[in-house]
Amino acid sequence: MLARLLAALALSFLTMPVLAQESVQTLESPAGAGASEATIGEAPPPPPCGTQQLAIARMSWPSAALLAEVHSRLLTANFLCNVAVQDIDLAAAGSSMGANGQPAVAPEMWVGRITDIWNAAMKSQNVRQAGSPYAESVFEGWFVPDYVVAQWPEITTIDGLKAHAADFGDGNGRGKFVSCPVDWGCAVVNRNMLRAYGLDQQFDIVEPANRFELDTLIAEAVGRQEPILFYYWQPNAVLAQFAFKPVTLAPFNPEAFQCMGRNACASPTPTGFAPDPVVVALAEWVYLDAPQVAAYFARARMPFDEMNKMLQQLGQDGETVESVADRFVAERGEIWRPWVGLPVEPVPAAPQ
Repeated sequence: MLARLLAALALSFLTMPVLAQESVQTLESPAGAGASEATIGEAPPPPPCGTQQLAIARMSWPSAALLAEVHSRLLTANFLCNVAVQDIDLAAAGSSMGANGQPAVAPEMWVGRITDIWNAAMKSQNVRQAGSPYAESVFEGWFVPDYVVAQWPEITTIDGLKAHAADFGDGNGRGKFVSCPVDWGCAVVNRNMLRAYGLDQQFDIVEPANRFELDTLIAEAVGRQEPILFYYWQPNAVLAQFAFKPVTLAPFNPEAFQCMGRNACASPTPTGFAPDPVVVALAEWVYLDAPQVAAYFARARMPFDEMNKMLQQLGQDGETVESVADRFVAERGEIWRPWVGLPVEPVPAAPQ
């Protein structure tokens, strides 16, 4: 169990999410609509994918690579696009898109990590935000294992954690909350969140020295089937493989969360984690030359659960990003068919 969990953790998202930054510039994408039908005397509509090759940025981390391959397959099959998947890093993609509109698509652009580059790209008017790559916008949270939820269904609530705090400890009457490494920004946020929810008197904070120690603490607890409350983020293979459940936090409050990031937050109040500025970036020419593709990306939002499952599959022997993307397209039409404008096919009734 421990070895399996550590293997899955190695495939999780390779860098930490950063807190949402108000300085990141965004722009609502126009309502994508398909080309109107040609009438007598009018020129025929442009090809669905326009007249240029559609280059999709494939970033180095697994979730971004999977999104690039999935979109490549769907756009080729459903819009007859001439797609090229381009290996490129985050900063280079943002800079190149801002300078010359290539690559045409960056399906998982963490703009908060390249704020200056992204803001310059937006000012160039060569790139736009097409929406979010995921159905959910909050990437961070607190989690407990499914076997703990099976024992205490109320444990995913703050009141449930208060009632069972001692069960998460070593027998001293206090529980343990496994936070992130002490030099990460989320360590400060988690300390203040525990105070805001009135859990600081019932839980001791464990701040691991690094990512490896964090993953090891989680793996050891799961291997022994012990209760554990911990901070983590997604999309992430391990959250699917071992069925961790999120704790329900209060709705996100911008003012309250701003205080959470301060060491000297005098009176923290309950809030959820901030949405991260992760977007689908499209070159401006896509809206003009291939509006159907722009509309596709406005609809194409991958649920975290689906991405977590794909990341889990990627950890299996013999699997590649390409093979996992092929399986998603072949088996998960109920997810992607609305992206391409097709109705969801009904599930066949089970034989009597």
